[in-house]
Amino acid sequence: MPRLRVLAGASLTNLKEIKANTGEGIDVSSDVFEGKVAVYIKDFVDARGTVQTSAYFEHEERKDVTWSIQFQGRFLKAYSANDILFGNVFDKPLPIPWGFSTILGFMKYVDPTLEQDLQSQSMPWALSPLISTMTYLAHSTASDSQESTSFPPKSPIRDDTSTLPFQGSVRPPELPADTPGTADERRAFFKIVEHRELVTFGPNDLIIADFCYNFLLFSPCGVQLKLPGGFSLDMMRFWDGRPVNFVCGARRSQDSPDQSPLGEVFFCLAIEVLRDDKEDEEEDEAALTDDVD
Repeated sequence: MPRLRVLAGASLTNLKEIKANTGEGIDVSSDVFEGKVAVYIKDFVDARGTVQTSAYFEHEERKDVTWSIQFQGRFLKAYSANDILFGNVFDKPLPIPWGFSTILGFMKYVDPTLEQDLQSQSMPWALSPLISTMTYLAHSTASDSQESTSFPPKSPIRDDTSTLPFQGSVRPPELPADTPGTADERRAFFKIVEHRELVTFGPNDLIIADFCYNFLLFSPCGVQLKLPGGFSLDMMRFWDGRPVNFVCGARRSQDSPDQSPLGEVFFCLAIEVLRDDKEDEEEDEAALTDDVD
């Protein structure tokens, strides 16, 4: 039975195991970010083989969702909304599965702002501006709400861009004035680079967001990728033991010699598969047989 473990922290080198579906936020603070994260995975099989779920998936607004990564926090320096990125970063080449072009096409359809180099031979990645890729995102002024906001909220996060800090305090006419607005309106508006550059986030801006979808199905049998049109893929065939890292960080400057697509990192979350001793023994035996042959 495939078992999963979730880890979180302020960087990929400073992660600690957390529990999914607990309804509790885990601190992920550093000198550039102060906040919390929480994870919900439907039919999650933990390290002890116990299947867990959460009331999160019973809300009418999330009835079709199968997994969710939520965060609440503030950036301790000023960053353009175009330069705060969220997505996946890997530390070695990926085993590219059959149907990769279909998967990539679906990802670009869901998020047109996605940038990626998943076929990199050093550090594959797929990242998008946080303000345009988050499924749901709400902004408030930290000084007014930080002390009173509980996380994660008991009710599903809803979009609210009514207090976004636009340059010159002039709210673009494309977004409804003095109203929360919808996720579709936000994502359509911030699909454009110049629109993202109108917003700067800093210590006085509190962000709460929910990155949630339904194209990954978790069960005691494994993890299935299911896309519209009938495309299905058994992810366990390609999950080669490395963690799947979700990272939020600042866009790397163009003159940086580092191969990473990110500069400063705000917070990270990793999901990894745990194998039992029997599976390890079978792999070792297979490797010995190959050597003899």
